[in-house]
Amino acid sequence: MRATHDGIGGPTRPPHARSSRLAEAVGRLALVLGNGGDRRARLRTLILIRWMAIVGQAFTVCLVYFSLEFPLPLLPLLGAIALSALINIVLSLSFGAATRLPERGAALLLGYDILQLSFLLGLTGGLQNPFSILLLVPVTLSATILSLRTTVALCVLVIAATSVMGVFPTELPWSPAGLRLPRLYTLATWCALVLGTALIAGYAWRVADEARRMSQGLAATQMALAREQQLSALGGLAAAAAHELGSPLATIAVIARELANSIPPESPLTEDVAELVSQSQRCREILKSLSQQGSGDELAPFTRIPLSHLLETVAESFRRLDVALDVVVEGDPALEPTLAPTPELKHALANLIDNAVGFAERQVRIVVSLSSDLIEVRIEDDGPGFPPDVLELLGEPYVSSRPTGGLGLGVFIAQTLLARTGATLHFANLGRGARVTIAWRRAVLEQHRPEA
Repeated sequence: MRATHDGIGGPTRPPHARSSRLAEAVGRLALVLGNGGDRRARLRTLILIRWMAIVGQAFTVCLVYFSLEFPLPLLPLLGAIALSALINIVLSLSFGAATRLPERGAALLLGYDILQLSFLLGLTGGLQNPFSILLLVPVTLSATILSLRTTVALCVLVIAATSVMGVFPTELPWSPAGLRLPRLYTLATWCALVLGTALIAGYAWRVADEARRMSQGLAATQMALAREQQLSALGGLAAAAAHELGSPLATIAVIARELANSIPPESPLTEDVAELVSQSQRCREILKSLSQQGSGDELAPFTRIPLSHLLETVAESFRRLDVALDVVVEGDPALEPTLAPTPELKHALANLIDNAVGFAERQVRIVVSLSSDLIEVRIEDDGPGFPPDVLELLGEPYVSSRPTGGLGLGVFIAQTLLARTGATLHFANLGRGARVTIAWRRAVLEQHRPEA
């Protein structure tokens, strides 16, 4: 089973650098969230509002017909109201209380309500009926919960319905002789409904959209701050680990060297002891880098190298004799960006490359794909791929299925560090192996300037 790479290390940014990068990441995330999203309406809310309309329609029809004794086409009116009630009952029985309708379903439901109300008005005086103002209700609901395109479509439907009632007027149920108001009054009512539909829908949609953006921006800020706090906590954990593990690791290294010197070359344990010495030395180098954070890399932000060269430099330390590791550039080389080889960027790429090499059987391909607006780095291996139960959770801390019991922090650290540069990560399984895709918008990457 494939797992995530579990590594702790790499320098930590100073506080002012983290805050500026955090502000950029929050701004980009809030902008993305504010410009899109699947807008859904809660079915229970729509059903409740429709029941209120159905009860009000039935009460008004019965009051006018039985109490005021005005002539009405009772059967068609009650039939239309009963059909709306039947639709409500079917929806209530077919879906749960927490069901959220997709935008298309909510639009169809509100469109039906407009047509049903127009039918009732058409039989009871059309635009002369004072209840014609209720045509604004479905449009206002759409403006608060649905997209601008759907709201505009419903506005057009309301204007079309009012226009038909204006061209083909009917008499108010007033007396056996009926009542028809002057044409000028009907025209004024039509103008009022059209202008009211446009203005109220536009204002309601604008206010609701601002509220959505504020809510989504707040959620994006809270998520980014939570990830930054987790990463800061890991930085403190790394410093503590470097301090606490120094002495026992030095003892292990001394004993390993003594074992290497005391074991004869032809012993079957020679390779194992040599590997033990090598790994203990690597651990000491990692701890040394943790204890020297911020030293030796002050000039890195002012040095910019091509992306492919940076990947080759990072990948060099992970090459194995039994695994081919290739860096390939696809697209026009003139479009290749130059990046500052900051410790954060190198550590993030190293985590992902090391993970791919660790699970590959024969080959790891690092493909740099270049276009005019998008830059992608795909890290592909021919290993067993990501376990399905882990794939959806990659990027969260402490998620790992490594048999050796890793901490599950490698991908989380890499994703958080790359997000500071404006990158997004996508994890997927191939027919054989796994793929990690790192994508930057060229404009965002070119604006990224790490602090010294």
